[in-house]
Formats: sequence, structure tokens, C-alpha cells
Amino acid sequence: MFFKDFKRIKRLGKYLTKDKRSLYLVVIVLIPVAFAGAIQPLLVGQAITVLKNESSDVWLSKIFIGQSINLIILCLFISVVLRLILQGYQTYNIQAVGQKLTARIRRELFDHSMALSLRFHDKMPVGKLLTRLTNDVDALSEVFGSGAVGVIADFVSLIVISLTMLSIDKGLAIILLLTQIPVSWFIIWLQKRYRKANYQVREELSQLNSDFQENLQGLEVVQMFRRESFNSNKFNKTGQLYRRAVDGTIFYDSSISAFIEWISLAAVSLVLAIGGYFVTSGNIGLGTLTTFILYSQRLFEPLRQLAERFTQIQGGLTAIERINELLEEEIDIKDIQIYKNIKNEPLNKFHFKGKIEFRNVYFYYKKNEYVLKDLSFTVQPGEHIAFVGPTGSGKTTLIRLLCRLYEPQKGEILIDDINIKEIPIKDLRDMLGVVLQDTFIFSGNVADNLKLSSKIDNKELEKICKKLGLNNLLKKLPNGLNTYLRERGGNLSSGERQLLSVARVAIRNPKILIMDEATAFMDPSTEATLQKDLKKILEKRTALVIAHRLATIENSDKILVLKSGTLFEEGTHEELREKKGLYFQLSELQEKGFVNL
Repeated sequence: MFFKDFKRIKRLGKYLTKDKRSLYLVVIVLIPVAFAGAIQPLLVGQAITVLKNESSDVWLSKIFIGQSINLIILCLFISVVLRLILQGYQTYNIQAVGQKLTARIRRELFDHSMALSLRFHDKMPVGKLLTRLTNDVDALSEVFGSGAVGVIADFVSLIVISLTMLSIDKGLAIILLLTQIPVSWFIIWLQKRYRKANYQVREELSQLNSDFQENLQGLEVVQMFRRESFNSNKFNKTGQLYRRAVDGTIFYDSSISAFIEWISLAAVSLVLAIGGYFVTSGNIGLGTLTTFILYSQRLFEPLRQLAERFTQIQGGLTAIERINELLEEEIDIKDIQIYKNIKNEPLNKFHFKGKIEFRNVYFYYKKNEYVLKDLSFTVQPGEHIAFVGPTGSGKTTLIRLLCRLYEPQKGEILIDDINIKEIPIKDLRDMLGVVLQDTFIFSGNVADNLKLSSKIDNKELEKICKKLGLNNLLKKLPNGLNTYLRERGGNLSSGERQLLSVARVAIRNPKILIMDEATAFMDPSTEATLQKDLKKILEKRTALVIAHRLATIENSDKILVLKSGTLFEEGTHEELREKKGLYFQLSELQEKGFVNL
């Protein structure tokens, strides 16, 4: 366990490289702080020795010429002030470094999460992921800011105090140091159990956040179907599991605190008993005994502080473990090879024509439950292809594969005879313009949602919107392009969101246009207006259209009919109607209003 923790903590070192100077200064300051703390009991004991006119063999007595009590008090005052100043400097710097550390980790966690494929996010609830990005990172910040350096400081202080005691009286020093053995063993014993309990707390908190987030996102369905009571009971059960997990950590935390308090009192009693005997027998003076009583308290102070930080430290170690689990999650969709042409020029200088080819593609979401099976087809540059088929036939899946949101288990997908795995992801997705049926709108103004990553000014944006017939929509909005849109476009209708989605793609000027029932939520008049503008967008572009209403794709160059993940039929609208096959049956049923794909 210790070596695993050390390995995890060591990985954090790369985030601290920019703050080496601050960390070195903090570590250097530990030594004078520890020395100032260790010398204070010695000065108190020396003062008593002077007042009692006792002889002392303590090395410090040689410093005070004439045994001046005023000099001792002055030194004690200086040590207290010096320690306070240095501790204040130390605390400020370590908190500042801790905040920089967690900011870098949170940024990398976010970037890593965004780079992970949809396959990972399919199995990871959003609430659980948010817990790692927020609660776990905050726990790490807390332990680093107030725990990590504190533990090192306590360890340094322990060494200095131990060496000082041994230099004064080896017998009493060894007795006190031996009491550290059972305390250290007990802390290690509890550490293993507390870690498991704390990990369970994090898991239950993740589930709690996940349930809460899911209910907020599905609030409309919850209220319409009167599931408030049912969902509340389910959420309450998750809350109870979280409470029980927290109770387990409280038990271990209180146990270690009580045990250390009991041991420290026992150590003071032991020093009083043995030291008192030595004083009466004349082996040591009262000043030396007083020094050891104070040292016995100081000796357990680091352990007492460790007990107070116990929850923080273990929570931080658990957070590191969970953060590393996410960072160690492999990014399975990444640039593996950059294609270069004969002249050895990078791919982004290569002129794409827009040819698409699927070669014997197999894909499944769940192992061996294939959504696409041996799918092969070719789309020539500038060709407009429509995909139809029953629900679950794999229409949307092949679009996801073309965009490299997923990787096929078998087969190849090529653009202009180049495997898309050899095309940089950025270049691949720049050449693809995707209009989805369910448009996602970010919170922010209309202009930002239209631009996304495009670098164009608002004047150019207004011209594009005018060409696409978005003027009527922008006039309805209070501030036009500067109108603030709520989360997921809550203040827009479904049709208005789709209009923005089409404009968003047109701005990017893609080589290949992909449309997944892009006009499904529009009223007939809006759809008719947009269809004219879509013709302009589709000119000289390869287009893949997923259609649910067959009437919208009758003029396509070719229609591919999918069934159970395989290519069942292909041809023009007239050819497929003449075949009297699946397409003919679907078209007849839809005309009669019996089916909507």
C-alpha cells in the first residue's frame, strides 16, 4: 500500500515543476521552524535551572554566560516570533502552490475526459465523472495545502526533538521514543481500513451526484409521469448508503484521535514517575524534568496533528487514486499515423475530393452484438447518398464511425482512398459537417454557438445567416446574435435549434456534409425555406443524409437501404420502387401513415 501511494504521489511531481523554487524555500524553512520549536522547552527548563540555582550539564547552559534569566527570556521570545513568521510564510506559499497544482490537474483531467472516446463515456455516468473533476480534486487541494507539508514539518520536528532529547538525557529520551512504536503501528493498521472506507465514500458520493444530475436532466419526464415519489425514494436509498459509508470513516477517525490522546497522557505520566524518581535521587535537576515533560507533549504533537489531518490525508490519497484511474484510462481514438503524399507534404495541404468508402466494416457496442456487419459501400465525390432503414439498422452508427467517435472492430473506412485512422483527427472533423436531429446548444450567446471553433467576425456571420434565411429567427430574438441562450437552448424551440445547427455547419464550409434528419422538428414553411438554402450548401459537396421521411430523399443520387446492420438494397428512388423490396414496403407503409423510420 505504501509503495503504491508513493508511486501515485510521485506522478504529481510533473505538476509541480513550475513551482520548484517555492517548494525548495518551503522545505528549507522547515529546519529553522523545527529548531525554534525544539529549543523552546529547553529554554524553559534552563530558566527553571537558573531560578533554582541548580547545576546543569545541558549543553545550552554554556551559552548563557552569568546564567542571565533575562537572556533566556529574550531568546524564548525571539524563537516564538521567528517561528510564527516562518510558519506564516510557509503556510501562504504552500497554499498558493497547492492551488496551482490542483488547477493544472483539473485542466488535464478535463482535457483527458474530452479526449476519451464515446465508448468510455457510454459506461461512465456524468455525475461520477463530475465527482472526480470537482470533489476529488478539491480533496487533493485540501490535503496538499494543509496536510502534505504539515506532515513533512512534523517529521522534521520529530527528528529535531528526538536528537535534542538524546543530547540531554538518553534514558528518558529512549523511554519516550519507545512509546512511538505502538502509536505508529496503530496508525498504519487504521490507515488500510480507513482507505477502503474512504474509497467507498467517494464511490457512493459519485452515485449520489449521478442520480441527482440524471433527475435534473430528466425533470420534464419525472414530472409528466409523476415519478417524484418513486425517484425520491430511490435517491434516499443512495443517500443512506452514502451516510453509512461516511459513518465508517468517522469511526476510524475518532479512534485514532482518542488513542493518540490517551498515549500522550500516558507518556507524560511515565516521565513524571520516572523523572520524579531521578530528581529525588539527585540524578537530574527539576529543570531537566520540566524540559522532558514539555518534550513529551511536543513529541506527540506531530502525531496529534497527524491524527487531525488523518481524514484529509486519507481522503487526499483516495482522491489521488481515483484521479489516476481516470488519467490512466487509455485514449483509444487518437492520431496514430500522419499521411504524407509523394512529395512528403503534410496531409492538410492535400486536396480532398470527398470520396467515401466503407470496406467490410463490423462494429458492436456490446461484445459480439454487431450493429454493423460486413458493411461495404462507396460514395463518389459530390454524390448525394441517403440512408434509410428500420430503427436499429445502424444508420446513425455509421455516421459516428465516419467521424471517428468510435472505431470499428473490423474493416476500414476511407476518404479519398486514405484510411481515416491516418488522417489527423482535427483535419478529419474539419472536413466533415454534421447536422444532428438532436441539436446541442451551449449556454452563451447565439453568435458563439454558431461560430464554435470558427474564427469569423459577427459581420461575416450576419451575411451567412442572411443567406441561410435566418433573419426571421434573429429578429424574434431580443438581441439578435447577442441573445443569451440558456443551457441546452432551453429558450428556443426544437425547430429553431435545428436552424442554428444547419447554420453552424454552413459556417465551417465542410467538404462532406452529413445530415441526420436535419429538418425533423421544423414546421412545413420553415422546412421549405431551408430546403432551398440546403441546395446551395450541398452544391459540389459529398452528402450523406439519414432520412426518416422518404419524401425528402427522392432526388438523391443513390439510396442505401440498411437492415440489421447490413446493406440490404441500393439504387435510386425509382429503381428501388420497381424492385418491390424492403424500400418499396417502407415507402408504401409511410405513405399510408403506418410507419415513420
